[in-house]
Amino acid sequence: MSKNSYIVITNNPLVLERLNEGHKVIYKEISYEEILKEARDRIHDGHRLLTHPLSGSVKPNETPYKSILITERKEKMDEWSVKIIESAIQACGKFEFKSDKYKPEVYRDFQLIDWTLLESGLASADAW
Repeated sequence: MSKNSYIVITNNPLVLERLNEGHKVIYKEISYEEILKEARDRIHDGHRLLTHPLSGSVKPNETPYKSILITERKEKMDEWSVKIIESAIQACGKFEFKSDKYKPEVYRDFQLIDWTLLESGLASADAW
């Protein structure tokens, strides 16, 4: 896969800051679950997941930040991607929303965790 053949969907300002040039980034100030739904809508439109939406050990709704890689190119709807994203959205509903209960400095830590997980996915995507 060549460089820029993917799209990053994120609500993480650190990701936007670090990928502001040379990458296609869709940045929205929306919730974790809304990021999953944004990815789902694009998957239904023919994009395919490149990173798992529940990657890492932080449970949904414990962190406010999520970044997901999808293909830039649209093809026919990928059933695997649909199943994975729908399952992730359902998982969100199983966890209590906690990300509004942290001290301000914790949010930067959550941004860094999300960035680190995404960075690993970017390395794999750039290697394809």
